[in-house]
Amino acid sequence: MKIPQIVIFLSVVLGVYTLVNVFLYYQTRPLFNLTTIGSLIKLLFWIAVIAYPLGRTLESVIGGQIPTLLVKLGSIWLAFMLYLTLLFLLFQILSPVANYMFHIDFKGNTHIRQISTGIVYIASILIFVAGYINAISPKIAELKIDTHKPLPNNKLTIVMASDIHLGTIIGKKDLGKLVQRINIQNPDLVLFAGDIFDEDIAPVVNGQMGKLFEEIKSKYGVYAVTGNHEFFRNYQAKMDYLNEHGVNVLCDTAIVVGNVNIIGRYDRQSNFALGQKRKPLAELAKNIDKNHFTVVLDHQPFNLNEAVEIGADLQLSGHTHHGQMWPFNYITKAIYEVSMGYKKIKDTHFYVSPGYGTWGPRVRLGNRPEVVVIRIKQDKG
Repeated sequence: MKIPQIVIFLSVVLGVYTLVNVFLYYQTRPLFNLTTIGSLIKLLFWIAVIAYPLGRTLESVIGGQIPTLLVKLGSIWLAFMLYLTLLFLLFQILSPVANYMFHIDFKGNTHIRQISTGIVYIASILIFVAGYINAISPKIAELKIDTHKPLPNNKLTIVMASDIHLGTIIGKKDLGKLVQRINIQNPDLVLFAGDIFDEDIAPVVNGQMGKLFEEIKSKYGVYAVTGNHEFFRNYQAKMDYLNEHGVNVLCDTAIVVGNVNIIGRYDRQSNFALGQKRKPLAELAKNIDKNHFTVVLDHQPFNLNEAVEIGADLQLSGHTHHGQMWPFNYITKAIYEVSMGYKKIKDTHFYVSPGYGTWGPRVRLGNRPEVVVIRIKQDKG
């Protein structure tokens, strides 16, 4: 992003972050008045509030264990913020009803207010735990496609993953499990549909995670495209790191691998980060042999008609996380033609993955992380 855009973006994000936490502060005040532990609860509240922005700032300046700890703590609070806000709003709606029907004075009775506030926090903890367990339990999603176009040995197995978000939260252990899940599928081709990195590359380099990419076993190689997060910081270093460790990054490039066309697009964020517009898909496809099976890798699933117009057989995307945490999935469904899963438009197949990792909190509700296995079979008829 350019400097003015970064300033505007951060101003909006920090503004919303501040307003939400002011609301939560006033809703939590009954617990601050507890005789024995009220002061401790207030201290922990403010530590949680400042942890994420402070940790991200220090991470980019000095690095080290303290910023990492703050980011992990703060990311937990991000999830709590969402569900505390929703539950407190629900409480605001239901408390007058309870007062009218059962004569329970939630606002005037301090003890009752303390109990109800504690219940809201306990419910948020339970929601967080469920979302965390879901987020660390990826599934294998399978897609089967028939084609009349020639394939090596009449079939092709592609394994795709998107939105890994390697960094402070998603680390070496998670990447190792991903590589195992990929290799067990015995893939002909491995494709990463963007956002391999989270923000800073330092945790990836320091953790020597690149060596795990080299352990991927794929007959025709490993290919990737950029996501928007690749452009947030140290773009070129990220590209170099992937290429050095066996991941071929396609930046507005069309190649032929195993009798299959792969068109890898720059993410839309490149228009701002690199100061140049990415090439139209039609231009990237103008010299390819349309008799070959054609796969388009495009991180953000916008303008699906472009892939249809060039006669692509399959487009793979990510980015949406399908909202990651309910009820944000309703927003992504309103924005994208496909927020998650499969759709066919004319002769073009589309698959949008909710991703393997998470952004911010290690929490998913309403969808599961996944590794996608696409089995393409040549229809001899």
